[in-house]
Amino acid sequence: MDSIYFSEELDILRQQIRRFVKEEVIPNGDEWERQGKIPRDAIKRMGELGFLGIRYPEKYGGANLDTLGSLVLAEELGRSSFGGFTVTVLVHTDMASPHLARYGTEEQKEKYLPGIIKGDILTAIAVTEPDTGSDVASLRTKAVRSGNGWVLNGAKTYITNGVHADLLFVAARTDPDAKGSRGISMFAIERDTPGFKVANKLEKMGWCSSDTAELVFEDAKLPADALIGEENRGFYAVMENFQNERMVTGAMAMSEAETAIEITLEYVQNRKTFGGTLWDKQVIRQRLAMLASKVEAGRQLVHRAAWLDAQGRDSIKEVSMVKAFCGELVNEVMYTCQQFHGGFGYMRESTIERMVRDARILAIGAGATEIMLEEVAKRMES
Repeated sequence: MDSIYFSEELDILRQQIRRFVKEEVIPNGDEWERQGKIPRDAIKRMGELGFLGIRYPEKYGGANLDTLGSLVLAEELGRSSFGGFTVTVLVHTDMASPHLARYGTEEQKEKYLPGIIKGDILTAIAVTEPDTGSDVASLRTKAVRSGNGWVLNGAKTYITNGVHADLLFVAARTDPDAKGSRGISMFAIERDTPGFKVANKLEKMGWCSSDTAELVFEDAKLPADALIGEENRGFYAVMENFQNERMVTGAMAMSEAETAIEITLEYVQNRKTFGGTLWDKQVIRQRLAMLASKVEAGRQLVHRAAWLDAQGRDSIKEVSMVKAFCGELVNEVMYTCQQFHGGFGYMRESTIERMVRDARILAIGAGATEIMLEEVAKRMES
């Protein structure tokens, strides 16, 4: 890709991921959708190729790249057209495991990171609760000290990878007397922890190859070293990593939008109607051209936000713009592309039908559009 933001090393990484997607994801994606999960062999294959530790230190098996490495991964996975596959991987690499990489002790990282990078350990992040979403400060799951460890009680919902994850990073209130955000901590919880169970596998509108769970903790007993980072500072860890979640979600959205336009362009150039093709109609050409222009603008917004983050600069405003703009735009693109597919676009056999369902969550998850716009508005005030 000809861009001021990407080095030769990142371009090589892009081509490697693109090849993997073409050869190993696209041919199997429909079967994974039917199975309702991504086979562990596929995750491990990504680990073998070095895709699961792009930003982690070499000493654990990672590539030690920066935010732009995550961007490349998200963009290329998004090109697969299988949103469930993409989010399964991105939750593991850029939403859950960063809590360990950023805040874990050396002992914790040595215990888990090599397996995470190899794909032997699949991770999930559990923050959302039945009554609490983006309002993290209001979560109710509690962890109290018990001897040398902790006892955890509460429930989480809408947890991506929650059914099959081996290791979950769970936010819980550890100081009931502290005001809101000040009494929350993060814990690493293994799936065989006594008192922890997957209460329900949730059925979704889209992302069918990605498992989503309701989780319950009933006197779940945790060792002392389950605490990740500083006690009562977990809220700030969640807020910091939201930036990463929202950036890769925006990147994913723009690649999905670009892929939808490519699929639709091929369709309208071949679909015969009224003595010609749909592409012969000026309204079709111009609407697709405008969407392509918007997607390119969205891509540049994502690239700049990722670059700012890689430079260590404050990019909350820009990343919030990314999440709001790209989440809405991908849905605008999908609506129009499905419209131009006509009746075929409503059939389950069409790629665009699945992509429409998958894209809807991109304006909701990792911070709904309305919340993102409030974050932007706060930073517009003088």
